[in-house]
Amino acid sequence: MFGGNGMMKKLQEMQQKVEETKARLDTITVEGKASNGKVSVIMTGNRKVNSISINEKLGGFDKEELEDLLIIATNDALEKAESVNESEMKAASAGMLPGM
Repeated sequence: MFGGNGMMKKLQEMQQKVEETKARLDTITVEGKASNGKVSVIMTGNRKVNSISINEKLGGFDKEELEDLLIIATNDALEKAESVNESEMKAASAGMLPGM
């Protein structure tokens, strides 16, 4: 159906590479920042938050402003994680299924 054993083997190889890449992405971290690094979010390449830190010298922000800074830092980290994830997955599948 998929071109015989050769195609099935290629699909299995690609699935294995994707799983290996996902495992590697758990070891890659990115950092998103807000307010010149006073608020930061560390996230894996698989888009899981590892930590959130707030510099003790942040001062002068009310609850709503702090929430906004957390959103900014999280979105910054998420954008970086997405980029890393996409490039790693693209590299893992490169040449495996030409034309797809």
